Amino acid sequence: MATLLLDDGTLATDLNEITRELDTLGIYLKHYEPGTSLLFPNLLGQDILTDAEKCYILELHSSVFEFLQQENGYLWCDLLSIHPGSPHLQTAIATYSRYHTHSAPEPLYVLAGEMLFGFVRADGVQIQLLLQAQDYLVIPPGVEHWSSPTASLYCKGVRYFTTAEGWLPTYTGTQLSDSSNKP
Repeated sequence: MATLLLDDGTLATDLNEITRELDTLGIYLKHYEPGTSLLFPNLLGQDILTDAEKCYILELHSSVFEFLQQENGYLWCDLLSIHPGSPHLQTAIATYSRYHTHSAPEPLYVLAGEMLFGFVRADGVQIQLLLQAQDYLVIPPGVEHWSSPTASLYCKGVRYFTTAEGWLPTYTGTQLSDSSNKP
């Protein structure tokens, strides 16, 4: 279940409270119980997955994708698989751990592990969101944010796309606040 760290150090764990805060930015968050990861728990524990295993996970997840595709116009999805031995891990962290925006929505459904996101509110205050298994997040185009795996360097999730170039970051130059203690 997601946790929100506010700028004053307060932690919010109530989903209604978190969604009220994120609504001000147009960000959508939902937690699915029990979620689809129950369909493939043995695969989610593996660091390295073959292409066939990734396809299998996406096929089992396809009923959710079809619903989301119809609702949001997603054209395809892929499996995000982060682990300590991930190729190009440091490059990916460096790319997305600075404040940026996207020209398309950035939806992510976390199957296992954790991801951190930071956001800048309209008043300039920075907040952080910890996503965990079964959390589904949609960041609309133009919302200033960063993302990073947690210190565990472990996350498996399904990313949804409307365009390939829409996920390319446009850096904003906003500096992380001193209270942003990400890995």
